Amino acid sequence: MFIVFEGGDGVGKSTQAERLATWLAQNGHEVVRTFEPGDTRAGAIMRGIVLDPSTGDLAPWAEALLYAADKAQHVHETVRPALARGAVVVCDRYVDSMLAYQGAGRTLPLERVEQVAAWATDGLVPDLTILLDLDPKQGVGSLAALDRVEAAGDDFHARVRAGFLELAGRAPQRYLVLPARWPVERIAEAVRTRVAAALSDPARSM
Repeated sequence: MFIVFEGGDGVGKSTQAERLATWLAQNGHEVVRTFEPGDTRAGAIMRGIVLDPSTGDLAPWAEALLYAADKAQHVHETVRPALARGAVVVCDRYVDSMLAYQGAGRTLPLERVEQVAAWATDGLVPDLTILLDLDPKQGVGSLAALDRVEAAGDDFHARVRAGFLELAGRAPQRYLVLPARWPVERIAEAVRTRVAAALSDPARSM
């Protein structure tokens, strides 16, 4: 099963991904806990380019293609091999982040970004996407040190949030949208309930 946590900066994705991975392991599943961008050797280099403020002004399409390259390597090296051997993959960010940040945030044509992302990932779609929703002023606005993307401005992050919500609205059966400022354990419990139901469903796609 392929489970992805999505949402803006500072919403608590990593915390919830770690809690879910721990719970799954305790219940006998092989779990691969991973993230994008940067959880491969090549991806770490691309992550440095797109997030380091010293990169400066990067063309939106160049930024999108670097994220796509990271995803291509990550799916090839980490995600598909884990799924093939029956593991549960828990990933912090995936294609939706590219669509929300580079499509909605950078105002690139969404259908073109979707085409590039689908090509890069060979069409691999998560079984479940958990979207932690939060006003960007409470999320990225609360961070002390900002990377190049986090520092893109309020309007940018408002578009990103709207982009995430639009994606979730397209396929509600594949999403779990939760308020990111719920108590940590309340979010974790809601996630566990949804994941347990999915794992026990014989009709779910793999």
